[in-house]
Amino acid sequence: MDSYKCIYEGGQGEIEEKKSRFICHVKPVETEEEATAFINAIKKEYWDARHNCSAFVIGRNAELTRCSDDGEPAGTAGRPMLEVLLNEEIRNVAVVVTRYFGGVLLGTGGLVRAYQSAVKEGLNASKVIEKKEGVRAVVTCDYNLSGKLQYIFEKNKYAILEAKYEENVSFILLIPTGDFTRVQKEVTEASSGQTELTKEDECIYAVVDGETILF
Repeated sequence: MDSYKCIYEGGQGEIEEKKSRFICHVKPVETEEEATAFINAIKKEYWDARHNCSAFVIGRNAELTRCSDDGEPAGTAGRPMLEVLLNEEIRNVAVVVTRYFGGVLLGTGGLVRAYQSAVKEGLNASKVIEKKEGVRAVVTCDYNLSGKLQYIFEKNKYAILEAKYEENVSFILLIPTGDFTRVQKEVTEASSGQTELTKEDECIYAVVDGETILF
């Protein structure tokens, strides 16, 4: 998987269904231990609620998933919550939906819809980003070539992490892993073999509010 969605900043969303309150908390997690600690913390904070149902997904390929109905009828809370995360293809995330019972039974279908809606509200209140596999690459050229190479980078919307203007011009770029070979060839052809794009290292990155962040 060259890219995957995850939570950059967790959030909180709430819905009301027939006088029952459903409060969803969302948190980024990297391990099962982190997810469990988060779930337990929410349960402690909302100790007076009827239910604190949970779900989490760990791993870029959803290698580990867990969910809990926490006393709701089997299959009406945890699993539907987990399905929202899987359908949205969000990884390394834990969600807890706290329910304060309003005195009106919702039925199986009503519970499923309410818990799923609460998770969606929580995700809407969170900052979801797409992490991508990338390559930090460097190219050095003379000033005559710099404009032509900059055009290639801007055309492909590659981030220029650093530009040094000394005796020659050096660009340090961030390029999606799958694009590297093609761009390397394009740079070589554009410079008639005078310069080459060289891989420095591999990384994970995301664009957050227009800014490129390395992880």
